[in-house]
Amino acid sequence: MANTLWQVVAAYVFALVGGWISTSLRLEHRALCALISLAAGTLLGVTLFAILPESLGTCSWWAVFLALATGYALFFFISKHVHHVCPACAASHFDADATRHFSEIATALIVALAIHSTTDGLALGIQPRTGGTGDATNWSLFSALCIHKVPEGLALGSLLIGAGLYRGAALGWVAAVEATTLLGGVIGFFFLTNISTFWLGLIMAYVGGGFFYLAVHAVLGEMLKHGKKLVLISFFAGIALIGILNVGLRVIR
Repeated sequence: MANTLWQVVAAYVFALVGGWISTSLRLEHRALCALISLAAGTLLGVTLFAILPESLGTCSWWAVFLALATGYALFFFISKHVHHVCPACAASHFDADATRHFSEIATALIVALAIHSTTDGLALGIQPRTGGTGDATNWSLFSALCIHKVPEGLALGSLLIGAGLYRGAALGWVAAVEATTLLGGVIGFFFLTNISTFWLGLIMAYVGGGFFYLAVHAVLGEMLKHGKKLVLISFFAGIALIGILNVGLRVIR
């Protein structure tokens, strides 16, 4: 229990760190682009090397595919009809015009990001009980989410500052919105305790579908706006990082 809770809290803290950096310092988009692409690679890596193997170990392939597609479809729908579900993954879309009209998009952004962050926390909250190669999957998921949370906080903080909010107010909003990560962790750990490994596997596959959407959307968005070389190198470095972490932990175990 303690291990799960501190991982959820740590993921939240990483988002706050990103928000603090963006509200305190001027970060060039090239550096943010590299970090976003690295984070996107880790999300795809944890889906391929951890979530899918765990889910396929407890569920049939068609059920896993359906859950994966459903998770992808939800984030696609939210991004298309509500707002970009992740400010980091859609950082290239947040131009000067978006910040000037922030008051018009604020509610939609907060709702979309709250759903996304709750999903992050949910994944950490239920992961320790999915069985199988638990330790490697758990640590790779934790690593990927922490890496992802930094540019997420950076992008959200930058958008808030660009919209005219003072530093303290911007950081407060980052803390409030990202707190839904804690909510997801609580829901996953305390309210899904008695669910069978079959349903836990499907929930993780559903989460993986959302991660897949975030990874693809982030990379394509950055490649269209910035250099492909930097994006691809950072993206594949993220995938490799999670792959190595999974292999290394399973060998040690």
